[in-house]
Amino acid sequence: MAALELGSSNFQLSPNMAAHRTSEYISKTLIVRRGQTFQLSLTLTRPMQSGETLSLTAETGPEPPVSGKTRMVMPLSSSGSKTSWSATCGSTSLGTLAVTINVPADAIIGRYGLSLQITSGGRTTSNKLGEFIVLFNCWALDDDVYMSSEAERTEYVLNGTGVIFLGSAHSRRSKQWDYGQFEEGVVDIILTMLNKSLDYKSDPASDVSSRNSPIHVGRVLSAMVNNNDGDRGVVWGNWSGNYLGGVSPSRWNGSVPILRSWLKNGPVKYGQCWVYAGVLCTALRCLGIPSRVITNFESAHDTDGNLTIDSYFDPNGRSLTTSDSVWNFHAWNEGWFVRKDLGSDYNGWQILDATPQEPSDGIFRLGPTSQKAVKEGDVNLDFDGRFVFAEVNADIVQWVQYDDGTKRQLYSESKSVGQYTSTKAVGSSSRLDVTNEYKYPEGTLKEREIFNKAKESISARFPTIVGGGGGIATEDEPAPSAAKPDFTGKFKQIGESQVGQDVTVTLTIKNTASVSNTVGVNLTATAIVYTGALVKEILAQRHSVTLAANGEKNIPLTIPYAQYESAITNDNLIKIVAVCEDGKGEKLLVDFMITLKNPPLLLKFHGHPVLNKPVVISVTFCNPIAENVTNSILTLEGSGMCKEQLLITVPLLKPNQTSKTEVTITPYRAGVRCLIADLSSDTFSNVKASQEVTVAPA
Repeated sequence: MAALELGSSNFQLSPNMAAHRTSEYISKTLIVRRGQTFQLSLTLTRPMQSGETLSLTAETGPEPPVSGKTRMVMPLSSSGSKTSWSATCGSTSLGTLAVTINVPADAIIGRYGLSLQITSGGRTTSNKLGEFIVLFNCWALDDDVYMSSEAERTEYVLNGTGVIFLGSAHSRRSKQWDYGQFEEGVVDIILTMLNKSLDYKSDPASDVSSRNSPIHVGRVLSAMVNNNDGDRGVVWGNWSGNYLGGVSPSRWNGSVPILRSWLKNGPVKYGQCWVYAGVLCTALRCLGIPSRVITNFESAHDTDGNLTIDSYFDPNGRSLTTSDSVWNFHAWNEGWFVRKDLGSDYNGWQILDATPQEPSDGIFRLGPTSQKAVKEGDVNLDFDGRFVFAEVNADIVQWVQYDDGTKRQLYSESKSVGQYTSTKAVGSSSRLDVTNEYKYPEGTLKEREIFNKAKESISARFPTIVGGGGGIATEDEPAPSAAKPDFTGKFKQIGESQVGQDVTVTLTIKNTASVSNTVGVNLTATAIVYTGALVKEILAQRHSVTLAANGEKNIPLTIPYAQYESAITNDNLIKIVAVCEDGKGEKLLVDFMITLKNPPLLLKFHGHPVLNKPVVISVTFCNPIAENVTNSILTLEGSGMCKEQLLITVPLLKPNQTSKTEVTITPYRAGVRCLIADLSSDTFSNVKASQEVTVAPA
């Protein structure tokens, strides 16, 4: 009798990927989610005889041992398991066996090789069947990433586009981000990221065997998205305002071009926090971990971990360089999973941050940090809770430092850090405020109770870091503060300014005393980046106002476009600071942030988009300034709309001239899709437009 051999095998990609909600992935490899079964058909050269057996082996990682749960041998049997790897033989038709493979809910995620072993006549032969990829499964009750809400599962795993919030606490804006986790090659790139990590390089077997845990995978990815540890991670950070040799962070609209460039050419120049967050969200969703991008306005960067941000100014109102800072905003990620290492009280959203701010265990990464632990002040748990707590709830102390090195405290307060903490709402592009998920409401006793709890925990574990310029304010031991002056100050902007227009603000000084008072005012305006770092001084002025008893006066300040044109960065931010001092030496510092708007960009579809049929779109821009706009590049992109970025050169634009660019694109995915346009030039950057459309089936 001829030997029993394998004739053919079929991974049944379409029905399996439909059942596993992975049909959106553009892949020739079967992609399944753990905690479910998938089907396989095997055709043998003849019927099996008594004594002949079949088994399947699934392997992942280098030289996989069975002990590491990276090599699973599954004898083909009539009954399978729901909790472990198993292969069950179903119906037989014309020599073809229907096989059901169970992937347990705690399986290692990643790429597997599958082979068939045939034992016949005392001899075993092995046949390679092909590869498949296993992902986390938020639909499986026993998976660590399980979510009960179908709407949230759809949003945080299956949605390929999103909204990231930027700007400042008082001038919030949003931008579309194309996550593109299902685009061609992306899942392979994310798995490559894991295999290039320092964890993998130091101990491949241990790293791969730990990939059943979203804690481990999230921590590895948060390190690999940045390029700060010799691991040749995905994105170079740059906050200097000079982006020669790369792409300005504000130019990026999605993760896919960044990831493809990294795979081909190595680390990508350049990124800032929202770029890191966008790429990390893509990686997490791609692997099946529910993820969302969080933006925290007035976000503290506490380098010494004492929960206090000390900021210093000279007597003229110029900011002095310090290690601590408060960013206008900072974007990070949350992933949804259980914390078996901490206990069920800390399950749920976990903070992950790929922006290289401070090292964690010697590597630039952050998290996963339990969101619940942050809110309750449990800052000494793994990982990085102290830093995240400060980001959303540090106290601020402001100082004037004199030429002789002496300093005087002007102000301390506990409410400004961590405002309007935001994320995209489920099922819409609106902003969802999650501030109260990170801390109790400011001004309540509970918030101060938690703050003091966190401070005491840090003091007990790290006694040397408590203190600093102004110490940590507590109920029992408040930070020293200067006497309250007999006058107040407040800035007000006259209308919203657009790049190219003059900026006008007014400083109102009000006397709160019943006698007259003379106040000297030192005003400075400085171009900054969103981290608060100074770039270039725009102007400095000195004023003196005499106030009647209980009277007030306005000091107008106009900054002409010609004066800030060469100073402003892509962030479009100007910080104005006034240091005010009366005849008694009482001081007051007032600051104000101006966010300049970009001129509008109009994106329009001419006709209804239909799958695989060309559609014309137009992009219109009017030059609003009295000079030529040169070197303009229009970028169009969007998953399901453009397979690659479209780059179009826009001719020189004279003052008040309008440019209309028409482009034909061919949508390749049906359903709700988003097209994003970016126009960048020597004069303007970050001029954006986006249009969400429904692509009809052909």
